[in-house]
Amino acid sequence: MEGEIDKKEVVEKAGRQGIFSRSFRAGKRTYFFDVKPTRRNDYYLTITESKKRFFRDGRYRYQKHTIFLYREDFEAFMDLLGEVVTYIKTTSPQVVDQVSSTEDEETGDYTNVEFDDLESVESSDSETEMSN
Repeated sequence: MEGEIDKKEVVEKAGRQGIFSRSFRAGKRTYFFDVKPTRRNDYYLTITESKKRFFRDGRYRYQKHTIFLYREDFEAFMDLLGEVVTYIKTTSPQVVDQVSSTEDEETGDYTNVEFDDLESVESSDSETEMSN
């Protein structure tokens, strides 16, 4: 009984917020793994993929896709996920270009360019053209 009281307190304090959370960045995507409480004081997992999408005017929004996974489905989900990942690892051909570009994104070997930076480059280019 004492364990149940502690669990209720944790759920009440957390509300609908996450109890435990982890994330990782994979290129242009970020994956979030969040443990959240149900109304019956049990936990479930949400897996969210988030991608930043840009509009032509420079504004952006996050496109998100979420999977809700409940305790009773954990074992079947993990079994199937393991089977599919093993299949991919053993049967898919290696694509060198995609692997190397993903590695560059993950190591951060790129320059973050802001739109203001692009405007200053364009204006200095047009001044150079006018002087020639």
